[in-house]
Amino acid sequence: MKLVFHSQPVKDIKKAVIFYRDVLGMEEAWREGDHTVALKTNADTQILLEDDNGEHEFGPGSVFLVDSVDKYFKENNRALSFVKEPCDIPPGRYAIFSDDSGNPIRIIDMSKRS
Repeated sequence: MKLVFHSQPVKDIKKAVIFYRDVLGMEEAWREGDHTVALKTNADTQILLEDDNGEHEFGPGSVFLVDSVDKYFKENNRALSFVKEPCDIPPGRYAIFSDDSGNPIRIIDMSKRS
């Protein structure tokens, strides 16, 4: 697993981008539609702002890149508490499990990218 994003659910993407870009000085890395923006940090990890993913209930947390979300789920679904089973996202597949304290740990793969 490689840490690639810190997911930060926000209420208003436009206001959030202004804050993170103009106030905190982060540079936009990429966008996915009108509701997802990634921002560069001074590390390999990016800040991922999203305002429409329906996951505000999970709160902020880490996003780890894995080779295959489906394989990871299959190999670990008995040992881990998955709160969101694997599903499609634009670059690949995505799922969420919780640690023992209830903190979300998100995993993604880039299986749709060539």
